[in-house]
Amino acid sequence: MSELPWWKNAVVYQIYPRSFNDSDGDGVGDIPGIIERLDHLDDLGIDAVWLSPVYESPQHDNGYDVSDYRAIHSGFGTTADWERLLEGLHDRDIRLVMDMVANHTSSEHEWFRQSRSTPEGEHGDYYVWREGDPEAPPNNWESAFGGSAWEYDDERGAWYLHLFDTNQPDLNWRNPRVREEIYDVMNWWLEKGVDGYRLDVVNLLSKAEGLPDGDPSGEWVGSEHFVDGPRIFEYLGEMHDEVFAGTDTVSVGEMPQLDLETASEYTGDGPLDLVFPFEHVELDFGDRGRWDIGEWRLPELKSILDRWQRGLDEEWWTTLFFENHDQPRSVSRFGDDERYRYESATALATIILTLRGTPFVYQGQEIGMTNSTFASLDDVADVDSVRNVRELIDGGVVKDYDAIRHVVEYRSRDNARTPVQWDDSPNAGFTDGDPWLPVNDDYPEVNVARERSESPSVLAYYRRLIELRASTPPLVSGRYNLHYPDDEQLFVYTRTGDNRRVVVVINFSADDRAIDLGPLDGSASLLLGNHEDVPESPDGAVDLRPYEARLYETEPRGSGPSESP
Repeated sequence: MSELPWWKNAVVYQIYPRSFNDSDGDGVGDIPGIIERLDHLDDLGIDAVWLSPVYESPQHDNGYDVSDYRAIHSGFGTTADWERLLEGLHDRDIRLVMDMVANHTSSEHEWFRQSRSTPEGEHGDYYVWREGDPEAPPNNWESAFGGSAWEYDDERGAWYLHLFDTNQPDLNWRNPRVREEIYDVMNWWLEKGVDGYRLDVVNLLSKAEGLPDGDPSGEWVGSEHFVDGPRIFEYLGEMHDEVFAGTDTVSVGEMPQLDLETASEYTGDGPLDLVFPFEHVELDFGDRGRWDIGEWRLPELKSILDRWQRGLDEEWWTTLFFENHDQPRSVSRFGDDERYRYESATALATIILTLRGTPFVYQGQEIGMTNSTFASLDDVADVDSVRNVRELIDGGVVKDYDAIRHVVEYRSRDNARTPVQWDDSPNAGFTDGDPWLPVNDDYPEVNVARERSESPSVLAYYRRLIELRASTPPLVSGRYNLHYPDDEQLFVYTRTGDNRRVVVVINFSADDRAIDLGPLDGSASLLLGNHEDVPESPDGAVDLRPYEARLYETEPRGSGPSESP
């Protein structure tokens, strides 16, 4: 596997600093707290850390509203702390991928202060401004967080665009000086030793000329004019040349509304190394979109993942994930977080760590953390959740919070942001103070210390599976072939390469299931399973328990019956 770039072999672990570990008792996670837990990451076997924003920020959107790209947020620590973190990671052969928010800044950034106060000055055209009637926004575009994407600024006497919160004005990427500023910042951090960037909502940088109205019936009104906009490949190509070209770094693009065809243009010979597709984590959207819970079926999930797997050629690559700071906990969403928490959490781990692509594991996922509870809207910190719930109530779609509480507890981004549960001490060992977001009530049963001491455990399975992936080339770069695509319970596929063949078998249901894998002769072996007591099956007849996952290695062979692995 040495011929592959490091990021194709890597397993990446995302850290959301506010919720990872608090070192000073103020209730908010910080960089020294991350340093205290580096041995946990090393023991897990991960190869890189994606660190969510730690730049100076008023924290209206937990760091995705940057007020100074070259400073560390004081609540997270100092530049010296960050340097110690980088050194600690590199000493453990773990790379550091920073989060770059280039579509927008905080409204408290000095660029915006100057832009609003001095329209004719150096920064006057750094943002997307439009003059007009204070009562009539320039167009009908909507914010991702609800409401108009425009805010009228009394100081400048004009409207500014914010595709997200009002505190996050969009940068004007048509201005070459803005682009130079961002590239300078990115190179500044690379010179400090950063190993790459995750690029936040990077396919939104280019807005259509004239900012025309969007289709009012669209899911995100206006998105046809700012998703994958007319100059996006020009901008990202320029970014590649100015920042990434000739370096041993990685570029990972977060891209809303991304489809397979467009993804292939961004990667491979395109300007980026990796992209995040979201189709598979939108399976459970209802008729009203994200704030409506819809039913999902395993064949649909398999179909989406299969299409992306088969769409991969030798040049371009993808990411594999179920969780991040914007997604609810996968075991609560796609598995069974009560009776079969261990089994379904490890079944989900099997999927992201054995398909072709770069796996991304989100903090707490490795111990099977679950969704939380929010008794009232006052308990919800996520600006996206709060704005959308209020909009649904004000619009008469729901009567009150109680009528939509089940959706919030299923969907809110706060589910991913509750503090990591380190042990069964008060506040789960996250802080000695009052946590900024309440700890999940299940922390006495679900925590790192307990997972380390028990066998089997979700954590132990992650460790073993990450180790197996690193030592088994077919699981990284082997050919992929799906079996039983229409089966409502079974997720079965093979990975073949280097004269080795791995059969991945998952019963993704709460019921027992039998499957005939065909003759498993003496050359076959069980590589790993999420149950310790796996009976031998020399004739290939396998009885799978609920959410049971197994990996077998067999001799490669020619094509057989269409459903036979």
